[in-house]
Amino acid sequence: MLLAQPDKGPTRLPWVLLQTVTAVALILCAASCPPATAQAPEILPLSEVRPGMKGYAYTIFAGDQAEKFDLEVIGVMPNFLGPKQSVILIQLLGPKVERTGVVAGMSGSPVYLEGKLAGALSLRLGIFTKDAIAGVTPIEDVLQGKQLGAGQQPAATSFPLSAETVSHGYVPAGSSLEPIDTPLVFSGFPPLAVQRFTSQLSGYGLVAAPGGTAPPRVDDAHLKPGDMVGMVLVQGDASISAACTVTAIEADRVYLCGHPFLNLGSVSLPMARSHVLMTLSSSLASTKIVNVGGPIGTISSDHLTAVTGKLGAPPPLIPLDLTVAANGAEKKLHFEVVSHPKLTPLLMAMSTFSGLTLNSLYGEGTTLHVQGEIRLKGHSLVRLENSYAPGDTLNPDSFPVAIGVQSVFARLFANTFERPDIEGIQLRIESLPGRKSYTIESAWLEKGEAQPGEKIRVRILLRPYRGETRVEEMTVRVPEQAARGATLHVLVSDADWLNRASRGFAFGGGAADGGLEQLISLINKERRNDRVYAGLFLPAPTLLWADKEMPNVPLSQINVLDGRPNPGSVQVLRESLASEDSVALGGPVTGVISLNLSVR
Repeated sequence: MLLAQPDKGPTRLPWVLLQTVTAVALILCAASCPPATAQAPEILPLSEVRPGMKGYAYTIFAGDQAEKFDLEVIGVMPNFLGPKQSVILIQLLGPKVERTGVVAGMSGSPVYLEGKLAGALSLRLGIFTKDAIAGVTPIEDVLQGKQLGAGQQPAATSFPLSAETVSHGYVPAGSSLEPIDTPLVFSGFPPLAVQRFTSQLSGYGLVAAPGGTAPPRVDDAHLKPGDMVGMVLVQGDASISAACTVTAIEADRVYLCGHPFLNLGSVSLPMARSHVLMTLSSSLASTKIVNVGGPIGTISSDHLTAVTGKLGAPPPLIPLDLTVAANGAEKKLHFEVVSHPKLTPLLMAMSTFSGLTLNSLYGEGTTLHVQGEIRLKGHSLVRLENSYAPGDTLNPDSFPVAIGVQSVFARLFANTFERPDIEGIQLRIESLPGRKSYTIESAWLEKGEAQPGEKIRVRILLRPYRGETRVEEMTVRVPEQAARGATLHVLVSDADWLNRASRGFAFGGGAADGGLEQLISLINKERRNDRVYAGLFLPAPTLLWADKEMPNVPLSQINVLDGRPNPGSVQVLRESLASEDSVALGGPVTGVISLNLSVR
């Protein structure tokens, strides 16, 4: 580097000294800093990698400065990950890595041999091992990661070593190489929230790690190999992000991890800068503790040999506005969740659970009434309304609320016609003192016979939780076309029983013949669990076709539809729901009683 000679003056450093200081600084940086490049790095082909070669890699142990550590090549394992997917086996050297071993979050660390980029650190060997042995994804595979197809080897799969490799004495028998764990940073989520969803998170190769969020910085997008980058799943008043190390940068294309994140193929996740607070050393599983910073682009590809992203604007997320109300007070929270069929339902559930349980207005032992709506571009609103009473188990009272939200989103994304474009969701959860729940103990009709067109009163005996029984009254109407001498069926029940009696297997289904709009119609028609229902059924078949109910269909038409090669969601029920009434009780209802009514 050439420097222009400064103006002479009594307060300036001598020119020779300035040149010397600059040269020393450049030499030190060249020895310890990763190359900051936005162009294609000089690479070492896998064909030139040999056992015994010495090299180095970069990763961050604390702060934002990538540190260099040494390594030595043990050998190359051809076709290890799959056909033409080899792995370089290395041993990490140096006091830090020998103390920590292979650290969660280190995946993607750029590995250099002979001064050339050879690959990305991606695999670790076993646990409790005395030597830090790791696997490296060759750089040719990393740079082609965006071209690989989805459905490759999932991130949580382990790869047993060959007998030949074991016999060489490099590793103990029975060990296996596994993808380096990816720290999943939960900020604003209680440990209870993570524990309750562990069964759904397990198997993804993720490890829950402490961390938080950091305010955006002007230099967040100034990346170099060895820096940390986060993949944002939830942001706002609480956040969930995963963190990996940057392997290489080509123009605005960023390559990281060296293995899949969740093996989702083509994705659209916000990419954010991550800052390492410290590296926690553990004999079981060392991990980096990170804060996730400002958005810097979009993660666009998640495949077998790399996660790739593009610097620039982040993708839009689904806004979740949650209001918790109790005792006349309200508290509002805002989250933003990624849109992905495999992730969104779970993340919506976790965000709802965390926003409710970590709310100062929330308390266990209360009845929770949920109202909300989901907005979809080009479609009707999806309406949510249900009540949840506290239980006698150790499960948090808010857990069923979260599962209810997850179920609706799972059904929306499971439709086979179009991917839902969700514009947002609003939830209002009101916490009511005490346990408000009811059991149907008995029911009776005011009389056992009725004429066509006559209204009949139905009385129901309900027992509240630890309270005095109460009687509610409803009315059902005998239809004009009811045949004299026929016996009608009156079902007094909770919402679930009447939904199934009137909708058959279409109740709770994930698809409809007419597409997403019909599915939304089915969801909105489902009855609410805080009401007691009385439904009068005629002994005449009902034809159900997607979201349409066609009672009293002639047998000739039923036979035609039953003879179709692909009847789809068409089904026939033996009875037709002719009349219905309900009473709101303010808490969930359970139970069912069947009554008979004769037509005279």
